[in-house]
Amino acid sequence: MLAAYQLEHNHLRKTRLSINDDIPDGTIWIDALEPDEDERNWLSGHFVGGLPGQEKVDEIEASSRFFTDQDGLHINSLFPHKVGQELRSFNVSLNLRVDRLISVRGEDLSLFRLLRQYLRQDRIHAAGPMELLLHLFALKVDYLSDSIEDVYKILGPASEQVFETDGLDELLRMITRQEDSNGKIRLSLLDTQRTLRFLQRYQIDKLSKDNKRQIREMLSDIESLLPHTQFLFDKINFMLDATMSFTNLQQSKIIKIFSVAAVVFLPPTLIASIYGMNFNIMPELQQSWGYPMALGMMVASAFGTYYFFKRKDWL
Repeated sequence: MLAAYQLEHNHLRKTRLSINDDIPDGTIWIDALEPDEDERNWLSGHFVGGLPGQEKVDEIEASSRFFTDQDGLHINSLFPHKVGQELRSFNVSLNLRVDRLISVRGEDLSLFRLLRQYLRQDRIHAAGPMELLLHLFALKVDYLSDSIEDVYKILGPASEQVFETDGLDELLRMITRQEDSNGKIRLSLLDTQRTLRFLQRYQIDKLSKDNKRQIREMLSDIESLLPHTQFLFDKINFMLDATMSFTNLQQSKIIKIFSVAAVVFLPPTLIASIYGMNFNIMPELQQSWGYPMALGMMVASAFGTYYFFKRKDWL
């Protein structure tokens, strides 16, 4: 799906595009959502070097994620998106030109919907494609900050469940899910930091005073958020270690019970084995008190072993 946004009296007006349409005058943003093959071919006609493929977008080298050519500045950036309880990251290809911003994405990301909503509500103003791009990154930093707070809120009550025997499987799944979310948050923060520093370094002559201030504020926010992700990693690792240690402790208690039971019944088993031997001369077998004596010895040996363990505080 293709959409063009025109700037009219400080407001963005959306126009649906087809491959047979011309780009409307005053367009400062072209957004391609899940473009099909025909739409990608149409977009490629507006690029000197052609539209970058998905493999190129997913590469992590700095030379592939941020570069300039005849089409302007190219940025491949990670954007977070919540799917149910899971946080995912999606690469978005952005092309910044003098007169417009072109975005190509494979998912209907919430941050893009939020950007359009804020523009309609006049909560943010974009005088050009650079301002539009920076507002998008500012929303992403705010979203990542909120995601970190969500991880804190989830892990808080979970810390009290570590030493409970019920629901350990679900607790481990939840901790693992938060570790994955925290990893994606950190990766997205670092990717955004690299992008902003690239803009700050190589687009300095195209940035206004407000643009530079906004970039500095976002970089400062990212610097303050990164230690939180490291702290969450440490907290999650501690919770995993504590949960596994508690599970091992519970298993050790169960094994201890079986071990004590085996030792307690070892002397009676030995006595029963002795009197189960097939020797002709065993005087006790011929006596009327032989059977009660054997039972008494087995009971006494079992209680004696139990008392010994109890006295040593092994039980």
